Amino acid sequence: MKTIAFFNNKGGVGKTTLVYHLAWMFADNNFPVVVADLDPQSNLTSMFLDESRLEDLWGEDEHRQTLMWSLEPILEGTGDIRTPPVERVGENISLIVGDLTLSTFEDKLSSQWPLCLSRDRAAFRITSAFHRMIEAVVNQTGAELVLIDVGPNLGAINRSVLIAADHVVIPLAPDLFSLQGLRNLGPTLRDWREEWGERLKKNVEPRLSLPKGLMTPEGYVVMQHAVRLDRPVRAYEKWMKRIPIEYRKSVLEEGADSLLTVDNDPYCLAQLKHYRSLMPMAMEVRKPMFMLKPADGAIGSHQQAAVTCYQDFIALARQIGAHTGLRKF
Repeated sequence: MKTIAFFNNKGGVGKTTLVYHLAWMFADNNFPVVVADLDPQSNLTSMFLDESRLEDLWGEDEHRQTLMWSLEPILEGTGDIRTPPVERVGENISLIVGDLTLSTFEDKLSSQWPLCLSRDRAAFRITSAFHRMIEAVVNQTGAELVLIDVGPNLGAINRSVLIAADHVVIPLAPDLFSLQGLRNLGPTLRDWREEWGERLKKNVEPRLSLPKGLMTPEGYVVMQHAVRLDRPVRAYEKWMKRIPIEYRKSVLEEGADSLLTVDNDPYCLAQLKHYRSLMPMAMEVRKPMFMLKPADGAIGSHQQAAVTCYQDFIALARQIGAHTGLRKF
């Protein structure tokens, strides 16, 4: 099993759209996938499910069909996590349904982090809750791959989610804010990795399944840049030139050749174009952009754009597979 988190503390870079499309691409290539919506905004869940199903899931007070049902005993102090309910959204896709009330877990996670250093058993159980939830669903479904969507912040929820990830992929937009996001994200990942390593030494319950806290950065994806004549428009060019150097400096703590570009950087997993009107069309029929057919309205230039989108995403999926050690497809 490979666990991959898609994370940037800068929002609005298309992270959720990326996870959604990769889930369908991997599933379409015979990878059983678990998709974990661990962003309190729950946008990924709303991409997978229609409004009537969302009303069923979120309309009841007890939220027995979302991840909050799994966390309820820990939040109330009455026990350990339950195996979370799973929503089958495709032949090879199992969704851990997000919940807007997940934000209520933030304070509890924040308070338990320092208690791990005091060898507190409950603190380790609470801090590892997301890891053990994911593990339970993988055991239940036999998934080979877990894709995790998280919110754009450096809070306690994301810290507990990220330590459960073996690999991290960073979606970026070609702008100043994403570069600043790298400067925040890189040192934070290193701090969390080191701090969790110190806490693992304090665990007094060896049978408790705890995450390794690897959080290995596998590269970045440049999202939604506009192109003209197969080249990025000038407004984006200066930011794209700075991404490879900033990624190495802030995330990997390495130097970089000033001539390095996103086109020849091995850590650039993909440059995904802005697919413009293709995305609204896809959301209308609730399928990924690359699966749009003429019956869905994808005719003429839209049909060609869907084909191009497929080529882009299968290339990205293979790149991610190569970086994380997935079997080839």
